[in-house]
Amino acid sequence: MRLLRKAAVSLVMVGAVGLSAACSDQGAASAPASTAAAIPAGTHVHAAVRDPADGTLLVATHTGLFKKSDDGLTSIGPVVDLMGFAVASDGTYYASGHPGMQTDLPQPLGLVRSTDGGATWEVVSRGGESDFHALAVSGTQVVGFDGALRQSPDGKEWTTLAIPLEPISLAFSPDGSTVLASTGTTVLRSGTDLDTWTPMSAAPAAVLVAYADADTIIVLAQDGRLHQSTDAGATWTAGTAAIAGASSLSASRVDDTTVEVLLGSGNGVLSTTDLGASTTALV
Repeated sequence: MRLLRKAAVSLVMVGAVGLSAACSDQGAASAPASTAAAIPAGTHVHAAVRDPADGTLLVATHTGLFKKSDDGLTSIGPVVDLMGFAVASDGTYYASGHPGMQTDLPQPLGLVRSTDGGATWEVVSRGGESDFHALAVSGTQVVGFDGALRQSPDGKEWTTLAIPLEPISLAFSPDGSTVLASTGTTVLRSGTDLDTWTPMSAAPAAVLVAYADADTIIVLAQDGRLHQSTDAGATWTAGTAAIAGASSLSASRVDDTTVEVLLGSGNGVLSTTDLGASTTALV
């Protein structure tokens, strides 16, 4: 099944796990050739998203990046704790988190990027300063939360902004004009200036939020159920089954009638196209 990608892909996740490493304040990490692998037991999925270029499943974890193809699951690049992970529409990967012991990346990573599909990572900014657990990109715009809400037009120069509640996850609309923040109790909405945040009054108490397309928003609610809005948040449809232990959420439109939702849970990835009534284990 070929997937149609109409939304910016961004990471939304819960939790915080760090790798300790003594590293320099800047640098790039390279890695040996990719090898077939399973996600190691005891690690954590921090993000599971579809690459908008070709629909490849990308899995960002406590022990680096994995890709799934017809040949199975493959480890890509160095061992890096990818706490925040997002893919821009031009195919650039952005991330944050902590370095592995065999890299010369800073601790914490700050904002890093990969232009070679995750084989190598380079520091863009805030190396040694920021660990963005919530991270979203649209074009060259970046929004992240590392204990403070920060916005950058180019990933290099940052502005620190106020937000009424701490965000668990952040999501850009596909055109980059709107940013959503899930807080565990509500979904906040702002324009890209991020000066004013307005609660989406009809939305459920949302732990995680993601766009599937310009009008379709998916949230994971406190009770573990998925909810979907097809009118930009005005009205919502609730799933019938709770999904236990989900820690990350992404969504993309497969066709005009179907939305795929990916959920990271433990060291696995679940896919659903019916708001959790049925799920398929992809990893």
